[in-house]
Amino acid sequence: MKLKFFAALFACLTFACPVFAAQGDPISLETQIIDVPTAETMDRYQASFLTRAYDHGTIMESIDFGVYPRINLGVSIAVHELLGSSSSVRVLDPDFQVKWKLYDGSLYLPAIAIGYDGRRYGYGYDHRRNYTKTKQYLDDRKGGYLTFSREIIVPGLNATAGVNLSDFDFDDLYIFTGLFYHLADNFGLLAEWDNIRNIRDSRLNLGARITLHPSLALDAAVRRIGRGDESERILQLRYVTNF
Repeated sequence: MKLKFFAALFACLTFACPVFAAQGDPISLETQIIDVPTAETMDRYQASFLTRAYDHGTIMESIDFGVYPRINLGVSIAVHELLGSSSSVRVLDPDFQVKWKLYDGSLYLPAIAIGYDGRRYGYGYDHRRNYTKTKQYLDDRKGGYLTFSREIIVPGLNATAGVNLSDFDFDDLYIFTGLFYHLADNFGLLAEWDNIRNIRDSRLNLGARITLHPSLALDAAVRRIGRGDESERILQLRYVTNF
């Protein structure tokens, strides 16, 4: 009971953070598509609160800060099976993320950033990808990555591509790519192909982003499309403010 109480308290506090934060600048930089990191970073003294609700009643809160020009630092924590009627609510180990934008891009060259993303998804799966209440994850952390981003072909169409090493093991080098298309001032389409090394391990994710307020955006997406029971629907809310 104590664990469930503290888990619920944590979720309430994190959901409330954006409400009581000071109004920030408009969301003008897309630092992430769905899971794929872009080369963009938040400005110094900006903070981003990202709340994701996903498979098995899990809630994850990620908080990122623009601590120096071009450098973002953040931490994430998730509560597994918080939503619903499960009696086995579990607070998962916290993870952290960092990103450093190396180059702003030019007319011919993309923006470039390096970083680390420790977030993992799909808690409680075994090596056969069955949900069996284990302590393993279906999706490994992205780990260290190098990413490139720029606008292509038509205005509002932004492309990202890069490579990542989940555990800094060069035998496990993955590729990722994604697109974000601004159809209107308050609506955009999201698409990404993540974790590419072979077809079985790769993930196709599609979604939409609705800007509810200049500093508030809601994403609705489907992850692991075409993977049967492994496919999942997610909702995430992002708020950007100043500190």
